[in-house]
Amino acid sequence: MSRHVAIVTDSTAYLPPQAMERHGITAVPLTVVLGDVALEEGTEVSARSVAQALQKRRPVTTSRPAPEVFAGAYRAAAEAGAEAIVSLHLSAEFSGTYDAAVLAAREAPVPVRVVDTGMVAMALGFCALAAAEAAQAGGTLDEVVAAAEKRAQGTAAYFYVDTLDYLRRGGRIGAAQALLGSALAVKPLLQLEGGRIELREKVRTASKAIARLEEVAVERAGAVSVDVAVHHLAAPERAALLAERLRERLPGLGELHVSEVGAVIGAHTGPGLLGVVVSPR
Repeated sequence: MSRHVAIVTDSTAYLPPQAMERHGITAVPLTVVLGDVALEEGTEVSARSVAQALQKRRPVTTSRPAPEVFAGAYRAAAEAGAEAIVSLHLSAEFSGTYDAAVLAAREAPVPVRVVDTGMVAMALGFCALAAAEAAQAGGTLDEVVAAAEKRAQGTAAYFYVDTLDYLRRGGRIGAAQALLGSALAVKPLLQLEGGRIELREKVRTASKAIARLEEVAVERAGAVSVDVAVHHLAAPERAALLAERLRERLPGLGELHVSEVGAVIGAHTGPGLLGVVVSPR
């Protein structure tokens, strides 16, 4: 990291490895606990392993990185020549990751600005890319933070899950609690709102929910220039079909990323997840 503002994020950004290498972005891993074994996301446990564990009803939990792990990442960035660091993380409503980063930032050898993006997955990833591009263009610490926050404000994330059970177990449902009790006959379409998972619509069947997910993404994108990510867990055919449909329907489409979510998000959504991130440039 030779530029003077380095970018750190966490493993739930699910950035393509090539993009992280190209922009010099560091991702600090969260932890997934399968049974009584703690494993680092991205290197020691896969989303597919989590999906299989959930299907077998094995206990799966997640935890934030220790502040010491962030401290190590900040030291490494400083030693590589960074004069300041912007540390961008998933919503503090979902995880203590932001708090751990704040603790580590107090002892960092260079100034560190920790940002709760209110996002997750490529909604967070696009914020990290915007920050990295601003840093590479010679932006100041404040300008790099502003670029990330601007991207976060314009970005929307929508997703469908086969069942709310996993979100309910992890306490991540928020206002979608209203669905519980009637969920047997309903397929929920959810969205990120204010850093929380909120119910957007109730749809009667999975096929209608996925069709509606496409429509919502197209409506949000409009005709402006946007980057899009399609995420899934153990549903590659669904994701590929949705991505192709969006490619055909979005006149201002820039980058289109299609990927399986990592183990941490998978642990809370369960197999069958299908999500779309729409991020105006």
